[in-house]
Amino acid sequence: MPSDLDLLQGSWRITALEVEGREMPGEMLADGRITIQGDRFTSTGMGAEYTGTITLDAFAAPRRLDMHFDAGPEKGNTNFGIYELDGDRWRICLATRGAVRPSRFNSTEGGGFVLETLARGAATLEPKRRASAKGAAATPTSTPATEFEGEWPMVSGVMSGKPMDQSLVQWVKRVTRGNQTTVLAGPQVMMKVEFSIDSSQSPKAIDYLNLAGANKGKTQWGIFELAGDVLRVCVAAPGDPRPAEFASVPGDGRTLTVWKRG
Repeated sequence: MPSDLDLLQGSWRITALEVEGREMPGEMLADGRITIQGDRFTSTGMGAEYTGTITLDAFAAPRRLDMHFDAGPEKGNTNFGIYELDGDRWRICLATRGAVRPSRFNSTEGGGFVLETLARGAATLEPKRRASAKGAAATPTSTPATEFEGEWPMVSGVMSGKPMDQSLVQWVKRVTRGNQTTVLAGPQVMMKVEFSIDSSQSPKAIDYLNLAGANKGKTQWGIFELAGDVLRVCVAAPGDPRPAEFASVPGDGRTLTVWKRG
């Protein structure tokens, strides 16, 4: 009789993701998948890669899983969760912070849980793509650190004129290494870009080249302001002109974010 770990072997694509009750856009999930080999997992998506070990308790009710990350942006962390497995459908409810394990399959606001639905997918990413993902997740070695180096928890965010709820903001951080920035909501990569800046302009200019996701290969133009440990960035949608001020109104496609160095 095969165990649940036996049944999970192989590649699973992420078909739905909720963070504290809020469903993530489908374009964020295009590359998302989890691959199980033995008791190890590899989670890929949006240009980042996480690896670690998975431990299951199929006799608990609901069934339990622990995911210990030993590489990637969550290195050293352990997420506690529950799961259900029904043929080619795998559902996970995971705590992305703290040691409280979910007791139900929901991701209500303020609970600190994410709910993922996965379906059995094709084999793992082709070798060339996987090598690229590993490189994207690693610290660039040939590019010197900039004034944005390090981790920056989000203070506030406005997307196309709509403010982000604080319950989601508290999950989000940006991590910059060299000339690459990754934005994460809990363990989920929201954006990965290569950037360049021009401090001679007023406001100071920042350009993003998207490395993954629906906007992969596209450039976005923005402005930034750094005052002490507080960073403010306003970025236009791909193809739109550079903003002239730090503002976002309904329908303009801009993202206005504020970050504080962690």
